[in-house]
Amino acid sequence: MNDEISTVAYFADDPTRTYQLAQWLPVLEILNERLPVGIVIRDPESAIVLRARTSLPVFTAPSLQELTALYEELEVKVVLYCNNSPLNFQSLISGRMLHVHINHGESDKQSMASNNAKAYDRVFVAGTAAVQRHAAGLLEFDTNRLVRTGRPQLDLRPDPLLAPSARRTVLYAPTWEGDAEYNDYTSIDTVGRDIVRAILAVPDVRIVYKPHPKVATSRTPSVREAHLEIMRLVSDADRHDPRAGHRSITVGDILAIIPDCDAMVTDVSSVGLDWLYLRTDKPIFLTDRHHDAERLRQEIPVSRCADVIDDVDVAELTALLSARLEHDKHHLARVAMRHHYFDDLQVGDSTVRFLDAVSELVTLRDRLLGAGPTPAEESDAITA
Repeated sequence: MNDEISTVAYFADDPTRTYQLAQWLPVLEILNERLPVGIVIRDPESAIVLRARTSLPVFTAPSLQELTALYEELEVKVVLYCNNSPLNFQSLISGRMLHVHINHGESDKQSMASNNAKAYDRVFVAGTAAVQRHAAGLLEFDTNRLVRTGRPQLDLRPDPLLAPSARRTVLYAPTWEGDAEYNDYTSIDTVGRDIVRAILAVPDVRIVYKPHPKVATSRTPSVREAHLEIMRLVSDADRHDPRAGHRSITVGDILAIIPDCDAMVTDVSSVGLDWLYLRTDKPIFLTDRHHDAERLRQEIPVSRCADVIDDVDVAELTALLSARLEHDKHHLARVAMRHHYFDDLQVGDSTVRFLDAVSELVTLRDRLLGAGPTPAEESDAITA
């Protein structure tokens, strides 16, 4: 079987970042029904985590020598990358494969239009917004490398994590602090506690706290302390009103939570755009850590169809949340904004685009090496 694997997903980081590849595993399993797919891992501990999550073959290659030997053994044609790990460059050494960046979400964070994109033969993006982001943010970047595939994960229907409730469910889903100040959009250590208090004060509400997976292992004291306090606030609220169903969920797929929520408070991250796609008809609240409304409006288009939270007055936010649950004035703006980020894609379309795009690249790689049919030969075969 190994020598038949034409496409691999490559992952070089430690277990705390395996969520980046884990969200792709169901999609890759669908791809495997068309093209044999393998997973290549550099960190043995990450391999243990991922083997428990998928039926796909998982290969471990800690050293560059082992990686090179593995690629030769598998005769890999296309490599998929879900992040920009520094160790990606060891994989990119090979010029006999096509290298494709697929990322692990669609968001307006600065890291989403990285100069690293120039290293890959193709970069799969969600839609118009991502194309514009790369064109505006990078110098001398060939936008012909961009392939609009949507976001296949949003076609999946994971089993729900929330029990049905007659209450209005408000999701607070903050991101983590990032690897650098420029990419720090989290609200946890600034207004997170006040956001939770404001949500809990909304009549007939159920709060669900679902932070980014990296929050639980944060090394930033202010983030770690605020996270624990938020967990305590939710726990205390649940203890005082067990019938409400207040929950903190630190492990699990947020896509299994979003469909059962009525509003969401989040930061600049992929979660907000997942909500825009899946829950276009429900209100969203976006935090502004940097207190720069004009910058947010210019750089974060989704902010134009959301209520923006800067400094929090608990009473005012409670009133605003209550008002939006009753009358959602941004609905039509979100419909237009969904088109900006995801084109006209409907559920199911992204997966088809992704499968077709990878298949075409496998064929292209063979053609470039003289191992596959020419376009004329393919045309003759079709008309025969």
